[in-house]
Amino acid sequence: MKFIFATLHVKNLEESIQFYENVVGMKLARRFPGGPHTEIVFMADGPAEIELICNTEAEPVVYGECPSLGLSVEDLDQAMEHMKERGVEIVSGPFQPNPNTRFFFIHDPDGVNLEIIEKK
Repeated sequence: MKFIFATLHVKNLEESIQFYENVVGMKLARRFPGGPHTEIVFMADGPAEIELICNTEAEPVVYGECPSLGLSVEDLDQAMEHMKERGVEIVSGPFQPNPNTRFFFIHDPDGVNLEIIEKK
């Protein structure tokens, strides 16, 4: 078994696409209608994808403490600077639970926790 994608329901599809492209660095892989009032987009980073679903007639999904998505980076300090330059708030961290791992958290436009992780 191999992980291929996670699904997020979003309020504003264009805002989410811009966030995942410009902040996270993913590419828009596919975009298509998903039924009445619904559009689906897959954002890709290699084989892993995030499916963004926007239904303009549905009640917004409220994300709490979970879920969170983990995103790996080579240099955590550089990633923090990248976020700050784009006006993205670091909501907690950085943390270093052991000598080989550091991470911090941000939120996407819909409040999903994104854990930005550097592993050595």
